Amino acid sequence: MSDVKKVVLAYSGGLDTSVIVKWLQETYACEVVTFTADIGQGEEVEPARAKAQALGVKEIYIEDLREEFVRDYVYPMFRANTIYEGEYLLGTSIARPLIAKRLIEIANETGADAISHGATGKGNDQVRFELGAYALKPGVKVIAPWREWDLNSREKLMAYCEENDIPVDFSKSKKKSPYSMDANLLHISYEGGILEDPWAEAEEDMWRWSVSPEAAPDEPTYIELTYEKGDIVAIDGESLKPHEVLAKLNKLGGDNGIGRLDIVENRYVGMKSRGCYETPGGTIMLRAHRAIESITLDREAAHLKDELMPKYAKTIYNGYWWSPERRMLQAAIDETQTFVNGVVRMKLYKGSAVVVGRQSEQSLFDESIATFEDDAGAYDQKDAEGFIKLNALRLRIAAGKGRSAN
Repeated sequence: MSDVKKVVLAYSGGLDTSVIVKWLQETYACEVVTFTADIGQGEEVEPARAKAQALGVKEIYIEDLREEFVRDYVYPMFRANTIYEGEYLLGTSIARPLIAKRLIEIANETGADAISHGATGKGNDQVRFELGAYALKPGVKVIAPWREWDLNSREKLMAYCEENDIPVDFSKSKKKSPYSMDANLLHISYEGGILEDPWAEAEEDMWRWSVSPEAAPDEPTYIELTYEKGDIVAIDGESLKPHEVLAKLNKLGGDNGIGRLDIVENRYVGMKSRGCYETPGGTIMLRAHRAIESITLDREAAHLKDELMPKYAKTIYNGYWWSPERRMLQAAIDETQTFVNGVVRMKLYKGSAVVVGRQSEQSLFDESIATFEDDAGAYDQKDAEGFIKLNALRLRIAAGKGRSAN
């Protein structure tokens, strides 16, 4: 007899997690609590309630977490200009700590003994969910069915559904996307299918959020983004909540063919994985944030941020959002954002998001010093001679001792 009496399951309402509900009930003879999060995946989450009820679930949590997701996770990440391995904007990674937090909170509220998720044993998400869960509740039991059962193909999952009268929305006769997809307000990802061949080009009809750059409008779209302490608070003068900002930028970016990405990344579990991503709003946010920082941040603070960013990105990618090192890095990053205020003007055109203007009352750009015209003595060019000689001193000494510079 299992010592697990109640489990909280991260439940999407899809095939895999519907099977997991029944499998948990049978394997652990336990009660299952389902938790479905709306983090902007673009699909109705309420139907998950009926599906869970049909499986005998009595405690069902369906929550709109879009505002919290962008405000408390996406925005803090973008203050650091975060990208993993030079390209990936961490759309999947940043959603997992919020889901893990709510799983643990619901487990505490319902008196559950364990939590469960539908992540496979090959991916990063199992790590992210479970590192978060253990950080927030050290003694929690985690049940990961994909690491226990033998239902390792769609055919076996469908057969299990038929044997156990599990309702699903599609059958073998219906066309199913060949890709494994994950979506939230920040991005949508695609893996599997022909993408498992890194030489094969992604099919045009795969993309869901954006038009191709070739099919984008022939006229550019101009927008102005207002920043306060490193966060976008308005678009074209209209004040918006964080999740509203991202939703609007996704629409504007997608309409202009912005945000497509095709990469091979290094997973934390060790393998390389090819994936395609659409992150239209995030792509605009990254460019614009760097632009407002370029005139408001001190040089050395900006450079130090750039040095810290890869560590910060790796920390999030690998699932350590709730770690002390992430909190330490976040405190340093947030400290730099005090004066990151102002407006950035962007030109969106056929796949490109180009900064065409930036202004701020806290700008450190001094036109009287930077000008190529007469600066009226604001900068004494003679000072540069001593500056250069002092910085060359060690090089001159080494060369004088016969040490070759080549």
